[in-house]
Amino acid sequence: MKNESTDAIAKTLEANVTAERSYNYRSMSVAACRTKRVFDFLGSLLGMVVFSPAYLAIYCLIKWEDGGPAIFKQERIGYGGKPFTLYKFRSMTVQSESDGKPALCQKNDKRLTKIGGFLREHHLDELPQLWNILKGEMSFVGPRPERKFFVDKITAINPNYELLYQLRPGVFSPATLYNGYTDTMEKMLERLRMDLKYMRERSLWLDCKIIFLTVSSILTGKKF
Repeated sequence: MKNESTDAIAKTLEANVTAERSYNYRSMSVAACRTKRVFDFLGSLLGMVVFSPAYLAIYCLIKWEDGGPAIFKQERIGYGGKPFTLYKFRSMTVQSESDGKPALCQKNDKRLTKIGGFLREHHLDELPQLWNILKGEMSFVGPRPERKFFVDKITAINPNYELLYQLRPGVFSPATLYNGYTDTMEKMLERLRMDLKYMRERSLWLDCKIIFLTVSSILTGKKF
């Protein structure tokens, strides 16, 4: 009975994967893509200027707390399936992954510093990614980039993750807004489902809506 149930789940997943693969994803027009990139460039440049006092304050607070590096760099998989360096304000202790094993941040994770916990809760640790957007490695809106270790785990269950390589990864995404931080494989697979839905429906209007809702949620203190 258990084997039959497992086989049924496997067949359902295989059918969903095949259906997703065969879906004809709507591409944004060339004009829309160029507009999006111009917005990303100008928006990130303006953002870095506007938030420069916050950059300085956060930098000083992190250095004051434990003396470690303020900027955290990590390799992620981005556009075209190519790796790039993602920048964040460090929110965890310097030795958070000293054993070399990638680990997802959990709720009330003991590896978080006091300053880091506040930054992560209010998504301020993501501010350095404006530099990634300026360089063209990311966009304001798109699927959140992941480490290869977790990409391989997700792809082993649902190969459709590779479809996301057609898009630049984003700082904002509907999956983050409605699914929150991913701390389990189940949440990662749900995020993938929502990212693929965004990929099917994406437009400049949808991007503006996601940015507005995300910024509004952050400013009103909503946890996600």
